[in-house]
Amino acid sequence: GFDSVDVIAGGDTDVCPWDVGTFGSQSMRILGPIVRGAAAEARAVLLQMAAEQFKAPVERLQVSEGVITDAAQGKRVTYGELVQGKRIERHLANVPLKSPADFKVIGKSSRRKDAVEKVTGKAKYTGDIRVPGMVYARILRPPAHGATRKDVDTTAAEKVPGAQVVKDGDLIAVIHERPDMAEKALGLIKAQYERKETGLNDKTIFDHLVKNATPPQVMKESGSLAEAEKLAEPFELTYFHSYGAHAAMETQSALAMIENGKATVWAATQIPFILRDKLAQALGFPKQNVRIITPYVGGAFGGKTNGQNCAEAVRLAKLVGKPVQLVWNRAEDFQYERFRPAAVVKIRSAMTTDGKIVSWDFTVYAAGDWGSVTFYDIPNQRTTAVPVTGIAWQKMDTAGGLHPFNVGPFRMPAVSTSTFARESHMDVLASKAGVDPVEFRMRHLTDNRMRRVLEAAVKQFGWEPTRVPSNQGIGVACGTWYKTYVATVLQVKVDKSTGRVQVERVATAVDAGIIVNPEITHQQIEGCVSMGIGYALSEEVRFSNGEVLNKNFDTYEIPRFSTMPKIETVLIDNPELAPDGIAEPPIITMGAAIANAIHDATGVRLFQLPMTPDRVKAALK
Repeated sequence: GFDSVDVIAGGDTDVCPWDVGTFGSQSMRILGPIVRGAAAEARAVLLQMAAEQFKAPVERLQVSEGVITDAAQGKRVTYGELVQGKRIERHLANVPLKSPADFKVIGKSSRRKDAVEKVTGKAKYTGDIRVPGMVYARILRPPAHGATRKDVDTTAAEKVPGAQVVKDGDLIAVIHERPDMAEKALGLIKAQYERKETGLNDKTIFDHLVKNATPPQVMKESGSLAEAEKLAEPFELTYFHSYGAHAAMETQSALAMIENGKATVWAATQIPFILRDKLAQALGFPKQNVRIITPYVGGAFGGKTNGQNCAEAVRLAKLVGKPVQLVWNRAEDFQYERFRPAAVVKIRSAMTTDGKIVSWDFTVYAAGDWGSVTFYDIPNQRTTAVPVTGIAWQKMDTAGGLHPFNVGPFRMPAVSTSTFARESHMDVLASKAGVDPVEFRMRHLTDNRMRRVLEAAVKQFGWEPTRVPSNQGIGVACGTWYKTYVATVLQVKVDKSTGRVQVERVATAVDAGIIVNPEITHQQIEGCVSMGIGYALSEEVRFSNGEVLNKNFDTYEIPRFSTMPKIETVLIDNPELAPDGIAEPPIITMGAAIANAIHDATGVRLFQLPMTPDRVKAALK
């Protein structure tokens, strides 16, 4: 049964088989079918072993709760008794999978096994690990990316009792057996830097991205835009998306210990085996002499696929000959983030007087091409994307290309940007046509899965057809990524004096194929909705000439309990399809749904995420 099974995630490279990591909503989508197939094969092998022991045909045996019985002989044996703690290497080909009609565990809600440890504080994160002789490290950082150190004076830091100043090329760090004393000593180092003048900041970045764009790549093209634009007057709108930070509660953290030519690293990482290989290369060790142990990770969202912090910890441990714990502070975490890329989307469209979109020309700059091609039925369309480097984990060590910072995986980058632009634009067109936004989408949808999730979200919310703006503050958006379909309907309240937007209620419907654990699926959707509110309304990286101006949560505002709406989730039952991604897709509709709701409430359209109070106030004026 469920309670008798424990799974060791791929978080210990000495214990687990090689695993690519956890990112891209792959657990169910990619790994799920593999594990399910392996489990079916293991079950068949155990049945074969029992049949040999009982001297009975396999077909006669029954299995329940890990016990195999042969009723004809009155014999029984447990899986444990068969295996006797030994490693069994036996393979059977073409083992059939259980049909959805026979599922007993899949599709039923089961409690999280990590919940009690996490809510009681027993859970251990990397920063909680202690080993004998361990010291704490703090590193001298430049004030901005691209700044060059001209002079440094470590005299005062060296006088702090117990402090050790480590100098190794570009690296200057302070080591102490107490973290507060390491921090104190770091503060006593005097350093002068020369900064680069780039002229780039959070306001000029968008012109930079468009002006310096490489030729866009065509993602899809059909029909003739030129012919379509003879039928209806085209118009163009531009949408903007600022840089975003992962801002996980746990900053980048590592504890590195090197003994007898072997390194053991406790690391907050999403990619233990890839990290192991990188650190082995940096140390000049064979892979088998590096062990990565991943305790609980306190939030990642794509932000812990880069090993800078771990590489620094290992380097220091090798230099000082002691286990070194390196936990970045919040300012470091922001400075060395791999941000969600800032982006520009231009949409040129044309619609006939009867409310039919005949032309759709969509270009996304510097976010990546994921999710850029529309699923709406438009006869003449072209989608192009200006490439961005650094968007995939494989390229995390490359520069950001168009971007002044490295950018990377980010709970649905690119798709969130393209969905915000597309679904905002669909509402603009619906408003121009004088048609209810849901009805307008349905007129352009033959994809039955998308129609079904949109109908489910609308029904759950209780949507009443209307022309917008209706002053109700209700918005809708649809999206799809991987093979998961999402539709969101929500309601907002806009304080016109402060520009603050309160999301009051959200209904999200999702079709992700087989739903393995409904309760955890609801939790994932709720997490996406919560996070999506922050990305849509407040979370923005501000910077100037390579300096990240956000140092803490006073200037980078994540959602708080007071900002949380009532969240209703609808799971579409679709057991004929393999389980698909659920950890990311529900976030993609939030920006557009909130933008459309603000327009419905005020008659004002916002074209940039996040829709901060200042931007809302400026738009209202």
